[in-house]
Amino acid sequence: MYEGFLKSYFGNIDYQHSAITSDASFRCYSRVISGKHNYILMDSDPDKLDNRPFVELNRCFTQSGLRVPNILYADLDNGLMLLEDFGSEHLADRLNTATRLHDYQQIIALLPRIASTPASDFMKPYDAEFINMELDIFWHWLICDWLALDESSLPDTQWNMLKKQLVDAMLAQPQVTMHRDFHSRNIMNVSGEWALIDYQDAVRGPVTYDAVSLLRDCYFKLPQKEFIALQRTSFEVLLDANLLPQMTFAQYSRFFDLTGMQRHLKAAGIFCRLLLRDGKSGYLQNILPTLDYIYDVAKCYESFQWLATWLRHDIMPKVEAKLSYQTV
Repeated sequence: MYEGFLKSYFGNIDYQHSAITSDASFRCYSRVISGKHNYILMDSDPDKLDNRPFVELNRCFTQSGLRVPNILYADLDNGLMLLEDFGSEHLADRLNTATRLHDYQQIIALLPRIASTPASDFMKPYDAEFINMELDIFWHWLICDWLALDESSLPDTQWNMLKKQLVDAMLAQPQVTMHRDFHSRNIMNVSGEWALIDYQDAVRGPVTYDAVSLLRDCYFKLPQKEFIALQRTSFEVLLDANLLPQMTFAQYSRFFDLTGMQRHLKAAGIFCRLLLRDGKSGYLQNILPTLDYIYDVAKCYESFQWLATWLRHDIMPKVEAKLSYQTV
């Protein structure tokens, strides 16, 4: 189908295209080369995904001065878009270089610009119902489906209390625009400028969320000394932008921890859903590092000691065992 789409754009000009790595969604990508110019073709099945947020939020972020790929040509009825090619250098590709700390500092400076982006009708309400739904992804896909644990033996009372605590903490924060997947694989270096991709799930939500996504990345763990320094930097940057009214660093850190706990519970569940629903096994290796983040936070709070114990002595050993013989 996309050959006709490309021909309608390029006309009689020659082009070649080759598939590149798809993301964790139903979208597929190809790099298109025509002469000295490169493009990205996004194929996003409209029967599975609503592509209007991609277009609308592209406009919103662009107007806020953020770098997102230009949409050069689109056929939304068939889910096809030709995008500006940002190349192939993600933050993830620079994590073991001497510029790492400087890179993170530059990217943290983008947080106020993202947060201050005006709300759009295409940003879903990130309310209690939505936050609970995300938490249930962990319970449903990881605990019940992938590990196949008997629900009658699970700590459902504590789990429901945990969900309420996390929802309350997330809704108590200033609500701002958040990218929602602001991590090393979705931030690209384009000729020295930092650009964003995979922004179409942006919502209005807790002010700490994007900082958590960046600094407690499911795909890379910062050295503790760097994390501490960068967390403080994120606080100061957001405070200077008047996005943390009357909030102390201690309050920020607690919100940061609890928001991260919610995000990582959701993410661990999504990694299992990608396997069980979508047949994508490439994210299984990220489950244990993500559970480690949850354990590290939970053990520091008296009300979450049960979670730390449950994860360390029951869930994580079962995950390790499952991964040891997982072949699909």
